[in-house]
Parts: sequence; C-alpha cells; structure tokens
Amino acid sequence: MRQYLPATILPLLLSTALAVDSKPVKPCQIYNPINGNFYDLNSITVQPLVDHKKAHKDDRDESWHARGYDYDKNFTMNFCAPVIEPLDDVVGVKSELVKNVSAFYTHGGLTYSIGQASAEPMFRGRKLVMNYTGGSPCDEPSERLRSRKLLDDDDDGEGHDKPHKGKDHKYLGETSRRKSTLISFICDHESLAPKAHLSFLGASPDECTYFFEARSMAACGGVIDPQQSLGPGGVFGVIFLIAAAVYLLGGIAYQRTVMHQRGWRQLPNYNLWAGIFGFVHDIFVILTSSCARFIPRRRGYNQLPTSSRGRGSREEENGLIDQYDDDM
Repeated sequence: MRQYLPATILPLLLSTALAVDSKPVKPCQIYNPINGNFYDLNSITVQPLVDHKKAHKDDRDESWHARGYDYDKNFTMNFCAPVIEPLDDVVGVKSELVKNVSAFYTHGGLTYSIGQASAEPMFRGRKLVMNYTGGSPCDEPSERLRSRKLLDDDDDGEGHDKPHKGKDHKYLGETSRRKSTLISFICDHESLAPKAHLSFLGASPDECTYFFEARSMAACGGVIDPQQSLGPGGVFGVIFLIAAAVYLLGGIAYQRTVMHQRGWRQLPNYNLWAGIFGFVHDIFVILTSSCARFIPRRRGYNQLPTSSRGRGSREEENGLIDQYDDDM
C-alpha cells in the first residue's frame, strides 16, 4: 500500500494548488501563490470627491504626486483608479477616455497622459508592480536616437544604402506607440502618514515609459484570506457556538452512556439548569402578579355587604319567639 501513496496524494495536491491559484479577488487585490501572502492596494487608492467634498475627514483631496527633481516634469497619479483632478484636454487622448487617465504630467501648458487606469496589479518575480498603458502618443525620438536608428538602417545587408524617406521612415512614421507607466511597490512598515510615498525613478531614452517606486504598508501583504467576511465579533461567535456544541453533545453522551440518564436528565448539569429555570419562572410569576395590581378594574355596581350584626339580632328574636311558644 505504501507504493501507491504518492499516486493517491497527487490529485489532492493538484486540486489544492488549482484552488489556490483560482481564488477570486476583488479589483486592486492580488494573491501571491509563492509565499501565500495577500495584497490589497485599495487602502492607498484616492477616492473621488463627492460634491467637491471628502467622503471622510481622513481622505485625501488630491491624487499622489511625484517630483522630478533633476527632471523637468512633475507627475500626478492614482493607484487602481483615475486621478481625481478634473482634466479637460489631454494630448492625444479622446475626450471620452480623459476621465480614465490614471497618471499625467503637465509641460509647456499641455497635459500629457502616461497611462489609463488599471486595477490589476501583477508580480514580476517577487516584485509587486502595476502597469498603466494607453497614454498620450510618444514624442518623436531625440536627434541622438534618430541618427543611431538611421545609421543602423542605412545598410540593407548587401552593402547598399537604403533610401531615406524622411518622415515616411518606418521609425519616424510610427504612431501606435503611446506613453506608459510602470510602478514598483515596496513594503514600508514606517509609512504611516501618508499611506504611500511615490518617487520618480526615471524614464526611457525616448520618454515613452516612466518608472516609479511606491513605498507603502499596503505592499507588505498579509495572510488574510480575501474571501474572509467574518470580523472579530463573527469569529468570537463561531468559537462560542463550537464550544456550546461540544459542551452539549459531550454532556449528553456522558449522561446517557455513563450515568444512564434518560429524557431531559440527559442534559449536562440538568439540576443546575432546572434550578435556574425554576428561579426565572418564580421571578416571572412575582412580576406579573405585582403588575396585575396596577391594572384598573371595570367599574359597576357591587353587591352591598350584609351587616352581620343585624342578621344575628334577627336570629336571636326568632329563637326567643320559638322558646316562648314552647313554654306556652
């Protein structure tokens, strides 16, 4: 039987692994099957203002910001949601998609999008990252990159030079490339206020991809099941119900098998519970009888009491009369 043990355990392990990998999660949440940690980035998502006011006093009234310092641009973004700042006109983005811009910068009086909103974090190895795509069209390459690309394409492999087509060149004429953003999340147990610290790391040479680092406690992960819906009170209630069931079932089994009790006496500590029930019953009777005295009675004619003194006098007279008749 021992040689068939692995074949028996293998389906169970596969089903468990599939169940772990297929755990449904909410937007902006992710489960890492490698270390078993669960990550929820909703805590650092800036919620939109309601009638230009905060929903809660601790909510932010602006999106997250990152300064370029030695870079000539400053950036604004939100996590897993569009920025809450109103945007009217964004370069190269359709008007109906402007409301979904999740990261942007302003330069030369123009607003450039560097990614549309995404609520799907992912792992690159052990790194928790988020990628925004579909921003404004990428700018034309710099003179250095353009000259390098043209030199590489001048030779067709047979020693002949390719004719230059100016703006019709395959590199210069490419319009499908759009700006994107890559955010790397790092666990930071000390980032209490604010909840996240966003830093700009750099951009690609053609300024088409921008790299950021976000430090937050939300990136530390935990072992909380994303489907867990019980709070501390619910967990305590479940523990209490389990303890009560063990006490009741175990007590009944003991009273029935060891003490040979039947009927209600099978309950554990029957005398104690019966005494408590009797005490409660007596208290209930006392309270109801006391309250009945204060209930107003129905008014009406009552039978007049008969004087005991008059009745006695009449009986005495009848007795004297009978005695007088006997004497006669």
